[in-house]
Parts: sequence; structure tokens; C-alpha cells
Amino acid sequence: MRFVGVDDRYYERRRRRPLPVDWQRRARFAAAGAGGLAIVTLGWLWLDGWYGRQVAAIGDGLYAASASAGLSVEDVLVEGRNRTRSEAILATLGVARGTPILAFDPHAAKVRLEALPWVREATVERRLPDTVFLRLSERTPMALWQSDGKLAVIDGDGQVIPGAKATAFATLPVLVGDDAPRNAGALLAILDSEPDLRAQVAAAVRVQGRRWNIRLDNGIDVRLPETDTAAAWAELARLQRSHEVLQRDVVTIDLRLPDRLVVRTAPGAVLPGLRPAGEDT
Repeated sequence: MRFVGVDDRYYERRRRRPLPVDWQRRARFAAAGAGGLAIVTLGWLWLDGWYGRQVAAIGDGLYAASASAGLSVEDVLVEGRNRTRSEAILATLGVARGTPILAFDPHAAKVRLEALPWVREATVERRLPDTVFLRLSERTPMALWQSDGKLAVIDGDGQVIPGAKATAFATLPVLVGDDAPRNAGALLAILDSEPDLRAQVAAAVRVQGRRWNIRLDNGIDVRLPETDTAAAWAELARLQRSHEVLQRDVVTIDLRLPDRLVVRTAPGAVLPGLRPAGEDT
């Protein structure tokens, strides 16, 4: 209860008056000090990791609750796996049966999977309530690259496949040359355009970073031109179909000149329908 009189109105007017300047400064200083102390305290708590632990604890509690409600990993489905070991996939995913599926990060798993030797590309999905789905696109071994006396398996992009054993792919053609992997894709596409010839290719040697010499499995060397390589390869296929030139006593077939074919035969050999050359061009 309040009694209202003249003196009360006087005190009300006194309360509405602004504080003296000196008191205002003191009040601002006190407020600033309190704010600074609060900031320091918050900063210390942040650096100490208290906030992070509290957020993590809340998140763990939510994930545990979701798992109890049935949102936990029960199955991992994989499409496209041929060479990648299932144990390596599970270890890379970092999940086990009963793991809260909402705690699983598909993007991070994708990055880790694509770091595996045989995985070229990966698609990772959470399929609620209980399945992790993977679609893998694996790298295809296309050739062996000989460098410094060692053989490495490379894919169609010319990339070395780490850990792949060359002995397991002994039937693949051998590429020789420092820049052979960078140019392997274009060469392999040309060779594949004539499947019958492609099956006879044993090796390909990169010459001065400009063109290729092809060694067939019967020992014949085919010298391809720097330009119009596909046309030259097609011409060799035509000659094989019409003259069976690769079944003759041929040592070298030179296709570098667009208007002529130069064939070096074994001593004394004669090729009907073809003009042998005594010297290489």
C-alpha cells in the first residue's frame, strides 16, 4: 500500500531526474566490467571445451534416443564392388550394427571410400530407418606401365592403381615411356577400334613424346605416325584382312608415311602383293 501526498510527488520527480554525470560514468564502467568478465568467462569455457562437450553430450543423447526408436544401422548394401574387399569398405565406413544411423555422415564416408585404391567414385546414402547404401564405380585396369624397371597397373585415365599387382594382370599390354600414362587413354581407344589387332598387342613404346611403336605378340614392330594414328591403325587392319601381312616373315611395318607402306621383312622373305623395303625410312 502507498500513501500519495505532496512529498511523494516530490520523490517521484527526484527519481525521474537523470543521475549526475559522475554516477553515469561509474555505472557505465561497472557495466563494461561486468560485460568483460562475462566475455572472459565465456571465452575460457569455450577454450576449455566445456561448450563443445555439452553440445556433444546433447547430440549423443539424441542419437542414442533415435537408435532406441529403431533408427540404427542394420544393413550395408553395396553395388558395383568387384575388387574392393568388403572388410576394407566396412572399416572405411566406420559403422557397425546398432550404430545410430543419424550419426553416420554420408559425405565424409564418400571422401574416405574414394581414397581406397580401387574406388574411382562412390555414392553413399542413408536409407532410413536402418540401411546404409553404397554404389561404387571401380577403376578398370587397362595396361601395365614400365618405369625404372618396374611394372605398375594403370587404369583408363592413366592413373596408377596403388597396391595392384602387375602379375595379376600379365595379359595387359605394357606401355613404356615417361609420358606413356598421360597418353594411354587415347592410344587404347585407337587400339580398341580394331579388336582383332588389339588382341595381338603385347607392348607400346612412346617415342620422343610424340608417337607410338607397337610390338605385337609375334614380335612384329608397327611404327605408328604422330598424326592420323587411328587411320594408320585401320589401314593395318585392312592389310591384315586382305593380305594376312602379320602371318608373313615381317619384322617391321612402318605406317608413318600417309601415301606409302614400308615393310621390312626377314632376310630372303617375299610378300606377294607388297613391296618390301631394304632400309627403314
